[in-house]
Amino acid sequence: MIDALVAAGRRLADAGISPGTSGNLSVRDGARILITGTGADLGRLSSESIAVLDSTGTHLSGPRPSKEVAVHLAMYARNPGHTATVHVHSPHAVAVACLPPWSFASAVAPLTPYFVMRVGQAPLIPYRAPGDAELGALLTAHPHPFRAALLANHGQVTSGPDLDDALVAAVELEQACRISLLTDGRRPRLLDDDAIEELTNRSGTTWDSPVGDTSGTMFTR
Repeated sequence: MIDALVAAGRRLADAGISPGTSGNLSVRDGARILITGTGADLGRLSSESIAVLDSTGTHLSGPRPSKEVAVHLAMYARNPGHTATVHVHSPHAVAVACLPPWSFASAVAPLTPYFVMRVGQAPLIPYRAPGDAELGALLTAHPHPFRAALLANHGQVTSGPDLDDALVAAVELEQACRISLLTDGRRPRLLDDDAIEELTNRSGTTWDSPVGDTSGTMFTR
């Protein structure tokens, strides 16, 4: 598990979506959670960079864990079948997280089939300071199902059945945010509801927000 986290951190750094010492990774291994330590450089992880927690987030061993433990616990609570969570401050995702969301259910519109298949809807979660435990509570309380979210003015978080799946979702969400910014203000053509239904049925992702319905665009703090 530790070797997988080290390799995953290198992949994120190589993809350019984990700048500096920002971001954190975790995997759930039975009753334990392995998470990167606070201030860890994801591109230079080692066994000494990984903290071990119990299922409630209590620190068992290793370095001081990332301050975003509450975010990771919330994603596992939302998606009990998932065993990995990725949180990064990728630049395009952060940029979109500073803008009004496309809808309440998804901050990013259904612009590409790959976003719908690999990520699904990704809501914008109201701002709380990094490390604030309330951020986990807000993730847990959101009424729509999701396996990825944008954290307002902060970054993105994804989870998956395994670490590779969570990584793929993080990279795809960054790409979807980049495309969203490139098409902003140009009346882009979105996938229609029939196309979205076919894609989500095929991939097992979720999309609750009808393309023609933008009534949920108001962002309430």
